Amino acid sequence: MKKVVYPGTFDPITNGHMDLVERACRLFDHVIVAVAASTRKNPLFTLDERVELSQRVLKHLPNVEVIGFDILLADLVRQVDAYGVLRGLRAVSDFEYEFQLANMNRQLAPNMESLFLTPAEHLSYISSSLVREIASLGGDVTNFVPAQVRQALQEKFNR
Repeated sequence: MKKVVYPGTFDPITNGHMDLVERACRLFDHVIVAVAASTRKNPLFTLDERVELSQRVLKHLPNVEVIGFDILLADLVRQVDAYGVLRGLRAVSDFEYEFQLANMNRQLAPNMESLFLTPAEHLSYISSSLVREIASLGGDVTNFVPAQVRQALQEKFNR
């Protein structure tokens, strides 16, 4: 069985993330959406909230598992016996960082592959940080996130 890990902070999970997961499900037998603790990024939602939100919006995909993690990504990939990691590239500006990360991961885990997908063009501008900012200022994020995530953002910002 070919498994892949799709790591991220998913703070919050966006329609762009959803697009990548749905397409990964067609390429792999099992997709593990790995929600990183990433406390240094000061996430809006707790790790448990991000895992729970991701589980709710991805429940329609039978070959997806959502987990939280706070260990080295290379160790997680080994732990779950995955083929490698899937990363999203929205723009050329993402490539340099992702290239560096892929090479570092290759040093840490030589058998781990890094695979890259780009989101659908109409979703390529969406980022979690922009969605959080729009929501914090009372803007409408309906076109950027699933309905359950929009509701969670509204509750978080008391709107």
